[in-house]
Amino acid sequence: MAAMRFTIRSETDLIKAINKYGFLPFFRNSIKGFSIEEHIAPEHWYYSDSGQWDAWEWKSPVIQKTGCAYGKFFEHKAVYISKEWFPDFANYRRDGYDFDARYDEGLAKHTDKVFYDLLDNNAPIISKELKKLGDYRKGGNKGFDTSITKLQEQCYIITSNFVYMTDKNGQPYGLMSLS
Repeated sequence: MAAMRFTIRSETDLIKAINKYGFLPFFRNSIKGFSIEEHIAPEHWYYSDSGQWDAWEWKSPVIQKTGCAYGKFFEHKAVYISKEWFPDFANYRRDGYDFDARYDEGLAKHTDKVFYDLLDNNAPIISKELKKLGDYRKGGNKGFDTSITKLQEQCYIITSNFVYMTDKNGQPYGLMSLS
């Protein structure tokens, strides 16, 4: 793979990189030089002088403006996949199966089927609400994060947005909306 040479200094730069490369991991990974983290201007990674983590703040607008997919698609890590690339990527990852056929063939666990059906019947939904509906809590059902990751890696679900709630101190924090 030829070295990727670009610097992300704005949300617009990020959108251009996603569209140019089609597949762009958020964090460093096993492919050196193949992530936003390695190409973003330092002042936009983690918290900037403004007190915001620009790369994180751009996630929702980028998803909304481009229609790209966002999820844990590579090495259990977050990746943007362009609208153009996602159908082919999903076909490859699904290996010809829709989710019900995968389950019927014994290739998906019952816990993933329960999770998938819960999401399918309520999407789009904020992750916090999905946890509540599915009783994913201490003493309740287990495997929420595992199911999300597995179903995202197989391209059956994506993060469709980020909703920012506030904690008891009024500080915003993000929750993902799943589809």
